[in-house]
Amino acid sequence: MPLIANTPVEKMTGPYPRRWWALLVLCLSLLIVVMANTSLIVAAPDMTKDLGLTSSDLQWVIDGYTVPYAALMLVLGSIGDKYSRRGALITGLLIFAGGAVMGSLVHQTDLVITARATMGVGAAVVMPATLSLLVAIFPKGERAKAITAWSATSGLAIAAGPLLAGWLLESHAWGSTFLINAPIAILGVVGALLLVPPSKAATMGRIDYVGGLLSIVSVGSLVYATIEGPHFGWGVGPITSAVVAGVGLLAFVAWELRHPSPMLNVRKFTERPFSGSMLAVLFFFFGTFGAIYYSTQFLQFVLGYDALETGVRLLPLAGAVFLGAAVTGRLAPKLGVKVVVGTGMAIGTAGVFLLTRIETGSGYTDFVAPLLMLGFAIGLSLSPATDTIMDSFPESELGVGGGANDTALELGASLGIAILGSLLATSYKDKLTGLVGGHLPAAALDTAKDSVGGGTAVAEQVAKNPQGGAEQAQSLLGAVHESFAHAIAHTSLIGGVIMAAGTLIVVAILPGRGRGEAEERGGAAETTAERTDSVSA
Repeated sequence: MPLIANTPVEKMTGPYPRRWWALLVLCLSLLIVVMANTSLIVAAPDMTKDLGLTSSDLQWVIDGYTVPYAALMLVLGSIGDKYSRRGALITGLLIFAGGAVMGSLVHQTDLVITARATMGVGAAVVMPATLSLLVAIFPKGERAKAITAWSATSGLAIAAGPLLAGWLLESHAWGSTFLINAPIAILGVVGALLLVPPSKAATMGRIDYVGGLLSIVSVGSLVYATIEGPHFGWGVGPITSAVVAGVGLLAFVAWELRHPSPMLNVRKFTERPFSGSMLAVLFFFFGTFGAIYYSTQFLQFVLGYDALETGVRLLPLAGAVFLGAAVTGRLAPKLGVKVVVGTGMAIGTAGVFLLTRIETGSGYTDFVAPLLMLGFAIGLSLSPATDTIMDSFPESELGVGGGANDTALELGASLGIAILGSLLATSYKDKLTGLVGGHLPAAALDTAKDSVGGGTAVAEQVAKNPQGGAEQAQSLLGAVHESFAHAIAHTSLIGGVIMAAGTLIVVAILPGRGRGEAEERGGAAETTAERTDSVSA
């Protein structure tokens, strides 16, 4: 067998012999893409102090990655289908590594945001390539197991990012959390050349670049409005972006319906297995990322854990993901997608509702059960939902399928952090104002109301001030902690209601096992007919 994997998947007469090693490379690539977001959660306090970040700056350091990541996946997945899926994977890893190196070296806020955006572009190339290569390499009988491993890696990265970042921050500056991605990305490039065979769509026509541009404008504007509006007010910019997103979406649908070779066949959303699974992925990551976003802050700012200690305490979530993945491999073939996905969403929703019990005296043990439930829910349901989505696409559109799945994933995560984060900030601010509004100077009160980190910093300053003292500082800190605990409970109630509504919608849309199989066969027959007509034309 040659050292470099040169034989295209399309020319193989049987299953690729080194496919499980190739899966390891794909999962490694996925791992760093997801960790790039979650690791920043625990690195944010150090970055804020070192760079003097405002609340707006920090938000865009985080979301400078998210906007290009979410907006570009669909079109970049299509380009990978057309020219080379492995080439897309390698290119994306190199772009990602370049952005990581840049982020580790610069010390200006705008340059850090630029580095994060560069990493986001790389991630938008890598994510759909990993999923399209997986489906292309593995035969149908093994595909569900491979997608389960891929899905479990997503869950592992949610916990591994804070753990790795925390370990690095013990003895290194925050730039190390960027730099660690570079050698892993280079390892992924080498692994892709050695173990991942070339693959591209054999029957794909011209790329629908107009549809691609409309998708970029629509998703990018939606993510921008979702980030900017809830956090910083619905001014001209966010409202304009929301309008552009709505108009762009309508234009995208109209264009795709009339185009002979659309970027994304929007008629797929009339197929219940596809649309139900897309919504399931979106709602899962909405609840999970939102809950982790504020739970991590409680562990750090209220319970006083450092970055590494916080990362270690998120490990139950990763373990539960693997347990759920092991269970879904046995249950999904027997019970069907509707039962497994619906059960997982119900468990995840219950986990979010458990966080409504958080109060001032809560400790780490109050977070263990919610983390376990969220992790188990991801492991149980993400794999069958993703498998259903990818089964909806023909071989020529695997990158588009991966892009659609990953867009739902990233959009859900963005909405979770933005919407629940905004609710959290508003609830915290209102409660703290009621507790200490008349006892602090206006400037100090504004800082304390900005975030739990700001409130902690003001309490530290009060302790050092001769006019304040330890007793007044402790009183303020108690008010900050009480306000943040109240905010978590209130936000979790609303988040749980949204998750519960999402669960009911998904269960209503997903067909039962017998009907789902019939729809899948009908969709497959339609796809075959479309491909035959295309070839004949």
